[in-house]
Amino acid sequence: MRIAWRELRRRPSRFVTATAILTLLATLLMLLGGLLDGLIDGATSAVAAQRGGIIVFSSTSEKSFPRSRISPSLRATVAQVPGVVDVGGIGVAQLGARVPGNGPRDLADVALFGYELAPRGVPAPPGPGEAYADRSLERKGIHPGVTIEVGPARTPIRIVGMVDGLSYSDQGTLWSSPDTWRNATNANLPEAGVGPGVFQALVVRVDPGADPAAVARRIDGRTGGATESLSLGAAVNALPGVSQQRSTFNQIIGVTIVIAVVVVALFFALLTVERAGLYAVLKALGATSQTLFGGVVLQGVVVTALATAVGTVIALAIDIAIPPGSIPYTLLPSRVLTSALALLLAAVFGCVFSLRRVLRIDPASAIGTGQ
Repeated sequence: MRIAWRELRRRPSRFVTATAILTLLATLLMLLGGLLDGLIDGATSAVAAQRGGIIVFSSTSEKSFPRSRISPSLRATVAQVPGVVDVGGIGVAQLGARVPGNGPRDLADVALFGYELAPRGVPAPPGPGEAYADRSLERKGIHPGVTIEVGPARTPIRIVGMVDGLSYSDQGTLWSSPDTWRNATNANLPEAGVGPGVFQALVVRVDPGADPAAVARRIDGRTGGATESLSLGAAVNALPGVSQQRSTFNQIIGVTIVIAVVVVALFFALLTVERAGLYAVLKALGATSQTLFGGVVLQGVVVTALATAVGTVIALAIDIAIPPGSIPYTLLPSRVLTSALALLLAAVFGCVFSLRRVLRIDPASAIGTGQ
């Protein structure tokens, strides 16, 4: 181990190539993870913020808000299921918004929510014709005090406050009372209109001591299969494009980790070949194969840790430099941690390929060959 440390300190140039390549891979891994988290957050944060363990859709909706309809009678049935503490209706309409001061074709894409149970970060429902707006819409000129017109019917909605980090299908959100949402939907999307008391879905809060999965099954059983109840996480994953984006990016991230394994394996395999004579001498002096292999792993981990640190700094700098709302890029601490651990495990696994070479070194033959 001491020899491995000394080589790292005294001959760092030997590790420059591997460090540079691993730094590029670490940066790529962080960027891919940041893009994935940014895309998922932009598509799902409005739903993920709901203060309920279960989202209830109609059974024919295919887990889609626009296709789902929950009638007042069906809602009353859900509210009576054992384990249900509270039920709130929710609905969403995706519309274009005209903003004062913007050109007639410069529309802001918005998702207008009508809600009863306030999500995290959102106050209680505002008054008629009013809404809270997600802060991402500020770049479109939407801010408190402005009255915007949504949809082809130009339904007026006055902005009374701002909320942070709530998007739906990569659109900024507006949070209004159920009546405001219902009136805007019926006026601008007649084919998707809803009657009095009708919502697209229900947010269900369950008893803290109850199992949400069991409560969801009871709901669907009590409604005679008229509903499809999902956990909040399952409802988030069911949003359009979410599972496909996650699957695609995870495959690319997996390939990047495999490349890191190959880089470490090839680099330290070559170093092991170069050190065959040195290892033979050390073995002749009593060093075990495990000790020598430990030195290889130590160097691999140190080089990878350094590359990961530099890659993280680069990824953070990119995150700071990107203007808000321009690119869906969010570098979460959990992503940095998991990426770093994945690279360190890749380094250890890559070093394993050098183990057989270390074990096969024979002191007598290697030293004789060197002479």
